[in-house]
Amino acid sequence: MYNPRIICKLTLLCSYFKQRLDGDVFMPGVKVRESEQFEDAYRRFKKQTDRNLVVTECRARRFFENNVEKKKKKKILARKKQLKKLYMMRRYESRL
Repeated sequence: MYNPRIICKLTLLCSYFKQRLDGDVFMPGVKVRESEQFEDAYRRFKKQTDRNLVVTECRARRFFENNVEKKKKKKILARKKQLKKLYMMRRYESRL
C-alpha cells in the first residue's frame, strides 16, 4: 500500500495555503488521473507547492516575527540585492 509518511506529508502540505496579492486564496492540489500512479501525482503536487512557495511561507510563519526582526531582514535583503546588482554591473563592464 502507500507509505503513511508520504500521505501524512501530503495532507500537511494541503493544510497550508498561500494568499495571493489580489486577495484570492489559492490551495494547491492535484487530481489523480486514471491509470496514474500515486508517486506521479505526488511529484506533480510537490512541484506545484514549490512553485507557489507554500513550504517556504509555512516555515517563515512558523514563529512570530516582530517588526524589528522584519525590518532587519528587509535591510539584509536590500543589501544582498544591491551587492548582486553591483556584481552584475562589474561583470558586464569587464566584458566590454
